[in-house]
Amino acid sequence: MFDKSGKHEKFKEKVWLASPTMHGEELQYMQEAYDTNWMSTIGVNINEVETQIAEKVGTDHAVALATGTASIHLSVKLAGEYLYGRGEMGKGALAGKRVFCSDMTFDATVNPIVYEGGIPVFIDTEYDTWNMDPAALEKAFELYPDVKLIDLAHLYGTPGKIDEIRAIAKKHDAKIIEDAAESLGSTYKGQQTGSFGDYGCISFNGNKIICGSAGGAFLTNSLEDSKKVRKWSTQARENASWYQHEELGYNYRMSNIIAGVVRGQIPYLEEHIAQKKAIYERYKAGLGDLPVKMNPYDEKNSVPNHWLSCLLIEPEAMCRQVRGEKDALYIPEHGKSCPTEILEAIRSINSEGRPIWKPMHMQPIYRMHDFVTREGNGRARTNAYIIEGSVSKKDGLPVDIGMDIFNRGLCLPSDNKMTAEQQDRIIEVIRACFE
Repeated sequence: MFDKSGKHEKFKEKVWLASPTMHGEELQYMQEAYDTNWMSTIGVNINEVETQIAEKVGTDHAVALATGTASIHLSVKLAGEYLYGRGEMGKGALAGKRVFCSDMTFDATVNPIVYEGGIPVFIDTEYDTWNMDPAALEKAFELYPDVKLIDLAHLYGTPGKIDEIRAIAKKHDAKIIEDAAESLGSTYKGQQTGSFGDYGCISFNGNKIICGSAGGAFLTNSLEDSKKVRKWSTQARENASWYQHEELGYNYRMSNIIAGVVRGQIPYLEEHIAQKKAIYERYKAGLGDLPVKMNPYDEKNSVPNHWLSCLLIEPEAMCRQVRGEKDALYIPEHGKSCPTEILEAIRSINSEGRPIWKPMHMQPIYRMHDFVTREGNGRARTNAYIIEGSVSKKDGLPVDIGMDIFNRGLCLPSDNKMTAEQQDRIIEVIRACFE
């Protein structure tokens, strides 16, 4: 139980991890849809969202969809049919084909591959950005040279090592699905994330940097691809006076009501990013003398949107912590702490933190799937006949970097409506955990 800072007063109203920040225009556009009776998946709001998001990200086309997951799914389907042909009905466009995926991410990045019959192969993380490790990706191509699709996510709004990953993809003639669900507004060398891959995906879920309560968008520079995704998202209806269907479709189109919320949010993207950056910098300054680090980014080449501010505890400052499938235990130690203790402390004052995304290769549903580190096969790394530590680390670093970040990291309250005074109190509670 947390008791090091039990005297801290609780917030009267909960401070959330990341909640919607509304401005008023959203309601006007929703009312417009209501008054004009465009309550379906057609309307001015949808058209405006597609135009404005494409302009904002820098792609030629955007297709507004019901969720960010729908965008990833249709990207996977599009890539599969391009690479391998349409295939048999019901087997999926990637039936039996491997796809290289980010490992430390939300499962919505990965699940659509399985929807289409594909086999995810998880690529380990690197410490510099907490994203897909290019060295591990290159090793994966040595192991599986026939793979032709990479599913890349930008974690917590931080761009990955895009140039290196694109160079590897080009070398192996592979396509990239770019999951920018968390990174709308982030840039790499001045270019927006979501515009680097063959297919880009963003999310307007309720906790994202701009929100529609739901919704997402597919991004592309190909008119043909945008038309195909738009067709699939409206049940693949053919151009006939009756309902004619020649291929499998989905009910994935964005509602004109949801689009009204997104349309009202778009002008505030830069303002939200500035607020998130201020939160990140306050944490960095307030926790600077503790044995912790903030989630990193490439300061030379990238500008993240700082969607979530995260913390990584130094190995020597970790108290003992054990996690099961649903519960965790820890032993408090003077001068040390762990994610479980800090999250418990944050929760004790009516605020919300969260563990780092549990890597996909650690998830029960995917434990039998391949996992590749920069050293090669990441599974079965132990051996009773080898001296302890000789296979668990390389050059002093853990072989399984994603697991290490998950064990030592946590997401801090990052709501852009949080006041500086509220954040100062959260910082005090975190500091008390190390006393």
